[in-house]
Amino acid sequence: MCFGFIMPPAMADILDIWAVDSQIASDGTIPVDFLLPTGIYIQLEVPREATISYIKQMLWKQVHNYPMFNLLMEIDSYMFACVNQTAVYEELEDETRRLCDVRPFLPVLKLVTRSCDPGEKLDSKIGVLIGKGLHEFDGLKDPEVNEFRRKMRKFSEEKILSLVGLSWMDWLKQTYPPEHEPSIPENLEDKLYGGKLIVAVHFENSQDVFSFQVSPNMNPIKVNELAIQKRLTIHGKEDEISPYDYVLQVSGRVEYVFGDHPLIQFQYIRNCVVNRTLPHFILVECCKIKKMYEQEMIAIEAAINRNSSNLPLPLPPKKTRIIYHVWENNNPFQIILVKGNKLNTEETVKHYPVAWVNTMVFDFKGQLRTGDIILHSWSSFPDELEEMLNPMGTVQTNPYTENATALHIKFPENKKQPYYYPPFDKIIEKAAEIASSDSANVSSRGGKKFLPVLKEILDRDPLSQLCENEMDLIWTLRQDCRENFPQSLPKLLLSIKWNKLEDVAQLQALLQIWPKLPPREALELLDFNYPDQYVREYAVGCLRQMSDEELSQYLLQLVQVLKYEPFLDCALSRFLLERALANRRIGQFLFWHLRSEVHIPAVSVQFGVILEAYCRGSVGHMKVLSKQVEALNKLKTLNSLIKLNAVKLNRAKGKEAMHTCLKQSAYREALSDLQSPLNPCVILSELYVEKCKYMDSKMKPLWLVYNNKVFGEDSVGVIFKNGDDLRQDMLTLQMLRLMDLLWKEAGLDLRMLPYGCLATGDRSGLIEVVSTSETIADIQLNSSNVAAAAAFNKDALLNWLKEYNSGDDLDRAIEEFTLSCAGYCVASYVLGIGDRHSDNIMVKKTGQLFHIDFGHILGNFKSKFGIKRERVPFILTYDFIHVIQQGKTGNTEKFGRFRQCCEDAYLILRRHGNLFITLFALMLTAGLPELTSVKDIQYLKDSLALGKSEEEALKQFKQKFDEALRESWTTKVNWMAHTVRKDYRS
Repeated sequence: MCFGFIMPPAMADILDIWAVDSQIASDGTIPVDFLLPTGIYIQLEVPREATISYIKQMLWKQVHNYPMFNLLMEIDSYMFACVNQTAVYEELEDETRRLCDVRPFLPVLKLVTRSCDPGEKLDSKIGVLIGKGLHEFDGLKDPEVNEFRRKMRKFSEEKILSLVGLSWMDWLKQTYPPEHEPSIPENLEDKLYGGKLIVAVHFENSQDVFSFQVSPNMNPIKVNELAIQKRLTIHGKEDEISPYDYVLQVSGRVEYVFGDHPLIQFQYIRNCVVNRTLPHFILVECCKIKKMYEQEMIAIEAAINRNSSNLPLPLPPKKTRIIYHVWENNNPFQIILVKGNKLNTEETVKHYPVAWVNTMVFDFKGQLRTGDIILHSWSSFPDELEEMLNPMGTVQTNPYTENATALHIKFPENKKQPYYYPPFDKIIEKAAEIASSDSANVSSRGGKKFLPVLKEILDRDPLSQLCENEMDLIWTLRQDCRENFPQSLPKLLLSIKWNKLEDVAQLQALLQIWPKLPPREALELLDFNYPDQYVREYAVGCLRQMSDEELSQYLLQLVQVLKYEPFLDCALSRFLLERALANRRIGQFLFWHLRSEVHIPAVSVQFGVILEAYCRGSVGHMKVLSKQVEALNKLKTLNSLIKLNAVKLNRAKGKEAMHTCLKQSAYREALSDLQSPLNPCVILSELYVEKCKYMDSKMKPLWLVYNNKVFGEDSVGVIFKNGDDLRQDMLTLQMLRLMDLLWKEAGLDLRMLPYGCLATGDRSGLIEVVSTSETIADIQLNSSNVAAAAAFNKDALLNWLKEYNSGDDLDRAIEEFTLSCAGYCVASYVLGIGDRHSDNIMVKKTGQLFHIDFGHILGNFKSKFGIKRERVPFILTYDFIHVIQQGKTGNTEKFGRFRQCCEDAYLILRRHGNLFITLFALMLTAGLPELTSVKDIQYLKDSLALGKSEEEALKQFKQKFDEALRESWTTKVNWMAHTVRKDYRS
């Protein structure tokens, strides 16, 4: 399958055209090969926009002229089959689809007898929808994958059966859940609606509307050999070394870890030989060199405790992982050229990592690993690799085996019986034995005098490190922690000695009686530092208290921490599936969060099988999601073709060509009448083609405008981006949404506007357009004849608000501006949002200010020639103050109220500082460029002044506020340069 375009006429080359070898007739037909059941092959010229039904009729008229026609049955007994885009065999049962939408891998259609196996059809549809053929999972022949898929198939079938007995209203509530407005306090909601939510239902093609009320609350190991093997020829004996071989010295390290707790580590150095006939670039592409070495590894002798059947001691924790890392020796690393029997140093190369791979000590069934395993390693490394290890890396082997270094690891075979990690009841029995013994039955008598010290330790933020004495104190006073400080559980878990079975047993018993934590506090327990299965199950149990709205708020992090789960079947994956299948809104966002990363090799299988499970349990939702996937594929094709033609066409002709493309029936139908991926409550009904455009930035984002016919609402705008990673924007907007929620819970509404943003694929996604709004840059430019002076016109913004508001409306607009400006000042300071210029700060005509484009966060401010371009903690210019003071220079009362709002908002966020740190920590595996290690999160700790008293923190913020005022002139200078550049480009 490939894409081509017709050069004449001039604009047609940006149209969506499917053809082989970029060949297409001028009349829009494509040569398609048809394979008949009789063994006859026919080639026909078929209109690319023809439906499958029409094509079948065309073929049937021709088959009369070919041999063995009499052996064929009636036309309705057949349907077409093809190899689809995911290289999966697919039967085209829906004959209303067009050929250009089906897009077979090759233009070959096979006529087959209609299949009566609905399972095969569903598998094919799921494969197309999730972008990964299910045959790939079958081909793995992985017992864990097979078992998880089997369990999830049963789970999904049971879910579907549970829907059969629902009343139509219960089905409606689940399938189309109402969207609640979180800004309405419960007592106000009771007054307005009597504790009920009014739902109106309008049927398409009908004038009837009916309504009903719903409740707002419904809802031990010996590794003998370690070998790195590559495709290069490797010689085992020194006397067989060829004059064409290199001798390389490599180093490595093996470490047993539990979370971030190192248990055992071992290093090694070995020589290997590489054939010299390789290209010279291997000197710089060291990760592609084939290497071989052997080393006896440290052993944990496994002994059977006679009183506890099948328990090896000492026993590593169940979720212990083994980290293998290989790098070039920096002692220094030498490449030696062999000439006869002499070794000559030829070149010295610096320290360089080669490969890493992680695996588990126990498999998914809890069995201690035995025998030989092959682990294909990874060659991509985090920016800051502590001691050259990657403990947070995946435990999945690299699926791209041809280009990956392979580690052959031999675990000892246990000839008597396999070792299993003790079951939960055995652990609890062990805890009971310990508790009943006099030596272990140590209560916390006398612990009360340590409670103030204990409280001080427990009040520290999640980034604070505990010393050995503090950890011992916490563990000794664990009962006091449970009774008086249940929120101390994360620090207790960091204090336990995980390689002591006795302590682990006592902890598991303690967890059974530990009070449930609020969901926000339980989120921390899903971090990488807490890998224990029962701890994570406890955390998920706490999350079950979440409402659907609260779960949606943290869904982004919950999907990311799936990467910390070493096995497919875990409490978190089941919880997410369960809640997604019970609420389509959650299901839609879970689908897109997973599908947007399913192309990443490390999580491809894990996310893929969860997506498969969701589709099997929500077959009715698949049609809606398929429509969204089809629309996004069209937009991606259009965007790619616009980029290709941007150098040939000026803006006016490019826009005209875009409109011509959007008017095609293939685009018009694919992009009409679909639920918005950004919000399933919004129907994108029909494109307003004349208002659609593409933007000037490098990736040429598409600006699409829809006529919204549902209940006569205004037009809806969305931006499609292809080539930019939107996940950092998603994270920042999520934090703004959370800040808005926390402020409202405290009785402070700062009129925040965290618009919708959703990553839908590899560096692609959608952004919500906020209607009736303009950038500060455009407002200033339109008010001045000279671009260089526009940024210094303090009246421009106030005059613009006066243009659209008067009287009481103007007062309300200024109030909206004041509150929203306070909210974004505090939010941008706390989150360290950078690159704030006049084109990424916008204002609605109603006065609401908001920020866009969050490419720089956590204090990563832009600089040029080593000089910081942004020198203020947040944006507070004098034209903003001019609006806040209603244009009156001496209106200190209004400005004083604005400043007080900022201070109140800051203190509210500071009280929830641990939550923000936790949410950012849970995103460390997302691969965001400015969030790669715990050091990046340190900015939050500093901006929120965690560790200081509230008075000290407020003093710090007041200083930053004064600094923003004092240095606001530097912002205006930067804005002037930006405005001049923008005016020059236009």
